[in-house]
Amino acid sequence: MLKQRHQIVDYLSQQRWTDAERGSFAPGFHEVPFDAQGRLLKGERVLPETLPENPNPVLAAFFNYYRTPRGFHQRSINSASAWTATTPMGFFSFPMAANLGMIAPRPVMLVAGEHAHSRYYSEDVYAAANEPKELVIVPGADHVDLYDRADTIPFDRLENFFKTKLLYILCNYLTFLAIRHAVQIADFLYQH
Repeated sequence: MLKQRHQIVDYLSQQRWTDAERGSFAPGFHEVPFDAQGRLLKGERVLPETLPENPNPVLAAFFNYYRTPRGFHQRSINSASAWTATTPMGFFSFPMAANLGMIAPRPVMLVAGEHAHSRYYSEDVYAAANEPKELVIVPGADHVDLYDRADTIPFDRLENFFKTKLLYILCNYLTFLAIRHAVQIADFLYQH
């Protein structure tokens, strides 16, 4: 919401001054969350040491990946530490969807879990993108299931996409190279 976006910008602006005065970056989240009462949340690490009782589903999914042997690594920001508190600043100056129309005619495949908190990103991009495009919603999957759950990842759909759509692009590119090379040979022969 616009009110929250203003709160985030104010927070990030003040945090930049604090970081500059202190000479070091404060830790924080890569996205600025709000609690149920609409208060901006700050944090020293991305995920807690232990999962609280009745966590929200997004926290539980990420915790069960990054804080367990499934995806833990001691140097991973998501597993053991935090981003810089001002990391989200770039999201305000980078219009991520500004050039979606330029992707076509190259094919696009978007894959999202049915229960992923980020599913709407894929749906929004799909709605804004031009053909050829494909949206795959993986039944029963959340965001992190598509990192490593081989039985959940739609390999058949991915394989078909690469074999059909990207093979078409490769053939077009190879045709372009062959024509360019033929023109260069003809030019060489003409000059000699």
